[in-house]
Amino acid sequence: MQTLFRALGSALLATALVGCGLVYKPDVQQGNLLDKKNVAELKPGMTKRQVLLLLGSPSVTSPFEQNRWDYVSTLQKRGRPQKARTLTLYFQNDALVRTEGDFFPEDSQELLQESKKYKNEYPDEKRKDQKSGVGVSGGTNPPDQGG
Repeated sequence: MQTLFRALGSALLATALVGCGLVYKPDVQQGNLLDKKNVAELKPGMTKRQVLLLLGSPSVTSPFEQNRWDYVSTLQKRGRPQKARTLTLYFQNDALVRTEGDFFPEDSQELLQESKKYKNEYPDEKRKDQKSGVGVSGGTNPPDQGG
């Protein structure tokens, strides 16, 4: 009887320890997801506003160096070391003078494609369907009866 309890205790302990090693860790992308085409469109002489419209807001701006914008992106994939990329833009008199650094051109495209798998789960998609005139009950909304 005592050996049975030991065997069951050992099996329970082994199961608990194995379960701890199977924790799911999702891939995590943080920061700016830059499009390869947009980065290729950067040209010296572009204004800060043009760059802002093309790439979006920078991840980091310093109050001490207002002529430097950093677009930082990190990617942590399950079981792999974290990758960090930075694209740094330098301005002079509100005009782009040079760029430095790298970004995730291939990973950005891969992440964009992967995010499209979940498109139907976004709340915005449901709102677009409701604007088509279909009400909650499934019928169409009656036109307004002006009086």
